[in-house]
Amino acid sequence: MQGKLYKRTLLIVVISQIFGGAGLAAGVTVGALLAQDMLGTDSFAGIPAALLTLGSAVAAMLVGRLSQRFGRRFGLAAGFLTGGVGAVGVVLAAVGHNIWLLFASLLLYGAGTASNLQARYAGTDLAKPQQRATAVSIAMVSTTFGAVAGPNLVEVMGRFAASIGVPALAGPFILGAAAFILAGLVFLTFLRPDPFVVAKAIADAHKKDQSPAAKESSLVSANTRGIIVGATVMILTQIVMVAIMTMTPVHMKHHGHGLSEVGLVIGVHIGAMYLPSLVTGILVDKVGRVAMSFASGAILLAAGVLSAVAPADYMLLLTIALALLGLGWNFGLISGTALIVDATNPSTRAKTQGTIDVLVALAGASGGALSGMVVAHSSYAALSLGGGVLSLLLIPVGIWYHSKHKAAKSESMSL
Repeated sequence: MQGKLYKRTLLIVVISQIFGGAGLAAGVTVGALLAQDMLGTDSFAGIPAALLTLGSAVAAMLVGRLSQRFGRRFGLAAGFLTGGVGAVGVVLAAVGHNIWLLFASLLLYGAGTASNLQARYAGTDLAKPQQRATAVSIAMVSTTFGAVAGPNLVEVMGRFAASIGVPALAGPFILGAAAFILAGLVFLTFLRPDPFVVAKAIADAHKKDQSPAAKESSLVSANTRGIIVGATVMILTQIVMVAIMTMTPVHMKHHGHGLSEVGLVIGVHIGAMYLPSLVTGILVDKVGRVAMSFASGAILLAAGVLSAVAPADYMLLLTIALALLGLGWNFGLISGTALIVDATNPSTRAKTQGTIDVLVALAGASGGALSGMVVAHSSYAALSLGGGVLSLLLIPVGIWYHSKHKAAKSESMSL
């Protein structure tokens, strides 16, 4: 019965993620351009990205807490529907040329982004330990379909918007509104019974067989370490990936590359972030969480070194470097997510996951902001090498977790 519900839940997550990915990518693609058009200057064109990040961070915590109290169905549906309302607000702001409504709506739009990321956890609630990373991977691959389709529909939606009297740049947000609202309705309508509620009921039933106090204390300690290490893996990989990715287009533009070349490199990078997910999940489940976090650090180091030494006019090396950057992030996110799921129990799981996603979002924002300062005061090569060296911290963190976890496991078996 649990196995059937797990598969059904995963199918619902896949469907919602396809819609959610389209909503995320379609809006993000033109957010800066819309602000630039409405303000008449590019000085504040970065504000939409900042507001989306801030809205996503706040929403991640709220969605996590709602999911903890009422279940994934309500938490994720509320997040996606709020994102849909935000997208509608962006369209209305464009029509009325109201910049303050635009900024407020972009904050709400961030809730859809947060829900899109948090939905990966829903597939793991009823998964067996050896299935958890694979479940995360399937959700991420599903996001790819929507994320690829969204930007490709920008021009079509722009023409549609113009035909109904809406500014063309607001067109993608019409798609974003429909996509986020559909994703929310998929969860609200079909995620029954709620996998998180069922998982909590199963955990409560198991409480009848209480372990000895010393053994329980040992396992709690191990779980705390798992949360710390899982969060550290995701935060470090996010900082390194966002920092290098953010400045790569600027680096390329300074060396004479056009938008088509920049688009190619970033497109390959985004593909490497998501498309390997299905294989990555299987590897994380089979090889192990810590081993794959080591692999993440090694690949990110290779990406940083290659980005630093690649001649600016040699597209192939830079493309390979950004592909490695995406792959290293992929390994880190999936192994870190699996560690978090392993280390939490249903009584606190959703709330903990939401809090960690807040930290990941803020880490990405910090990485993006600091990257410009590093390049301004040094160089793109220094930024890339610094990111690669920073990723090496994943190795001692993993070793610390592995040694402590092994000791705790031996202690619990001896009791």
